[in-house]
Amino acid sequence: MRILVVDDEPEIRNILKLLLENVGHEVIEAEDGFAAVGVIKDNAGIDLCIMDVMMPTLSGVDATAKIRTFSTVPILFLTAKSLESDKESAYSSGGDDYLVKPFSSKELLMKVDALTRRYNSYRAKGELSEELIRLFGGVLISPEAREVSKNGVTVDVRDKEYEVLLFLAKNRGRVVSPSELYEGVWGEMPLPSSNNTITVHVLNLRRKLEDNPSSPKLIRTIWGRGYQID
Repeated sequence: MRILVVDDEPEIRNILKLLLENVGHEVIEAEDGFAAVGVIKDNAGIDLCIMDVMMPTLSGVDATAKIRTFSTVPILFLTAKSLESDKESAYSSGGDDYLVKPFSSKELLMKVDALTRRYNSYRAKGELSEELIRLFGGVLISPEAREVSKNGVTVDVRDKEYEVLLFLAKNRGRVVSPSELYEGVWGEMPLPSSNNTITVHVLNLRRKLEDNPSSPKLIRTIWGRGYQID
């Protein structure tokens, strides 16, 4: 696998390069966020980017947001910051996973294997990058494979749960009423009991996909109107 390592500290890059090359990966280095954006734009064959968060001029989070405008390459963040708000920021920018320093080499390699395996299985199926839908919190929808993953790990969602999530994702940025959601997913005119059906499916998705289901950030309730994915 070809892996891009991005860190402003040469020592960290050297350690990661030795660790990754020791298990057979090819490593490309970049010293900051700007360089990382350029490298990924010019190299379509990169299988994974390991990105430091705290870098001068252009942070890893900001670099990832730029990369996501043209690439779905998996991005693993490395950072010394472990607050929930820091993780939210990293995932919402388009990151796929998050590893807090100091970390073990075994944990790093496990995450690298999981992310590259999933990414390359998508490409082996002939899926185009435009077909993958990236959502908040490291959630990825593969419409062709009808699969949902979170931080590189497949999530077991039922057929109708998947269709509810996909319908909301395709209408991201706007509020979808329960009646519109029911009609769009079930293909039937809503009944008085339809709202309960929608509520159950949304709750199930939140339990499976939200970091904190009681305070959802992915599927938001817009009171009195419906649901929205940003």
